[in-house]
Amino acid sequence: MPIVMPVASAPTDYATARPVELMVTASGVQVVQDETLGGKGPSLESLSAAVCGYQSAPNAADHEAFIRDAVRLMLEQAVFRGTDRRRPVLNWKSPEELQAAFDFTLDRSPTTHGHLLHLIEDTIEHSVKTGHPYFINQLFSSVDPYGLIGQWLTDALNPSVYTFEVAPVMTIMEETVLREMRKFLGYPDGNGDGIFCPGGSIANGYAINCARFSAFPEVKTKGMHGLPRLVVYTSVDAHYSIKKLCAFEGIGSDNLYLINTDAKGKMDVGHLRQQIQRTLEEKAVPIMVSATAGTTVLGAFDPIAEIADICHEYGIWLHVDAAWGGGALMSKKHKHLLTGIDRADSVTWNPHKMLTAPQQCSTFLTKHKSVLTESNSSCAQYLFQKDKFYDTTYDTGDKHIQCGRRADVFKFWFMWKAKGTDGLEAHVDENFDNAKYFTEMIRNRPGFKLVLEEPEYTNITFWYIPPSLRGRQNEPDFKNKLHKVAPKIKERMMKEGTMMITYQPVDDLPNFFRLVLQNSSLDQSDMDYFVNEIERLGSDL
Repeated sequence: MPIVMPVASAPTDYATARPVELMVTASGVQVVQDETLGGKGPSLESLSAAVCGYQSAPNAADHEAFIRDAVRLMLEQAVFRGTDRRRPVLNWKSPEELQAAFDFTLDRSPTTHGHLLHLIEDTIEHSVKTGHPYFINQLFSSVDPYGLIGQWLTDALNPSVYTFEVAPVMTIMEETVLREMRKFLGYPDGNGDGIFCPGGSIANGYAINCARFSAFPEVKTKGMHGLPRLVVYTSVDAHYSIKKLCAFEGIGSDNLYLINTDAKGKMDVGHLRQQIQRTLEEKAVPIMVSATAGTTVLGAFDPIAEIADICHEYGIWLHVDAAWGGGALMSKKHKHLLTGIDRADSVTWNPHKMLTAPQQCSTFLTKHKSVLTESNSSCAQYLFQKDKFYDTTYDTGDKHIQCGRRADVFKFWFMWKAKGTDGLEAHVDENFDNAKYFTEMIRNRPGFKLVLEEPEYTNITFWYIPPSLRGRQNEPDFKNKLHKVAPKIKERMMKEGTMMITYQPVDDLPNFFRLVLQNSSLDQSDMDYFVNEIERLGSDL
């Protein structure tokens, strides 16, 4: 007896289309009822395709129509509609509502191509559109068309970048891009080494490992046993990954000494010197200072040149976490923010942040040519044979801690090729211009107060003070009431889907908004929108 199987209903945009039903019989799948959603839905060929088989290899007869329809859905729904200012950033559902609305189940029996297409639609429908112009919530955003194509091609080829023989284009491309990035750091001729990493946190972990190995090479074979207590330094506003990776690599979070910052969020070099002296008095060994170029919340740049002087004096490895702020190096107008970075032993720089390469695209760069290989190599004979017929210096996999590794380089190389260095520079400058416009707009606007009067980067931090709290700054419960304003506005904007902007407290400061700009498709009218929308959502609080 044939079984009639309804396909999951389409999203709201397709509400006018009748649902498709598939009849599964011994001879295959037949379409009982079909409307192709006004030319915007799955094709008849995809919907009537047989139940999915188990074999992993694609073939045109079984998969071409399905793949074309899937790509078309992603282009229409995720790429173009998902970045349309007239459409919401998200369609909010609580965890309980989402579990009821979405088919998360996994079954023993295979499903159909038609059902898979509707699952793609549902996934897009219920996901945050992080490429939307009004997603200003994180230090990543935008859907770069060239980066997207680069990512798709990388996934289609599915290389693993550890040997030339399995990834010939990607291994040479990676070395080329890393050298160009090192040139922007000011390393002579781009000399040194580097690696694309699965995120900036892991890149910071490479820095800690290289610094430790540089000070105590025996750690590679003997471990931490017998070594003196090692100490790392970073600012109180630095990324939490430094603390996490100190714990992970056996140094211990108690041996990360946090350095005070000034009113602008910059590392206090006087306090750094005091903490190094304290370390020496404790008979411990200072091994690394991690300066930050573009802190997560305030966007502050530590005084790298002054920190480099101290590191040189004491013989300490200098790392700069420029995951967020590294993009400023592309701009002749703004690269001064990272003055002194050429003196750093290593740098973290994430193109997926300011430069908007697709997630993930993170790099670890070092001026020391051999430290990655010497600290990480294990010479696995089944992979890194020395008697191969080609130049095995292109087999770069032994210098990183991963084995299998994505070719994250291609999407960034493809973007860079498409836009040129001039295009990347114009992109960075546009974001700085928007940040300046937004800052000046709210500086004297009633109800808005800047946390930093003169932001250095494209982070703008501010409070919105609703009319009910204005003029009450001296009342004892003012801070407590202001603390609740940003979370309530955030709740309203997410439930309406109009925008996403994050908030946070710092020290004893009540919750404030942090607007982060790295999407160069934004213009001044968007800056006006952000301000007006916050006022609309919060004026009655």
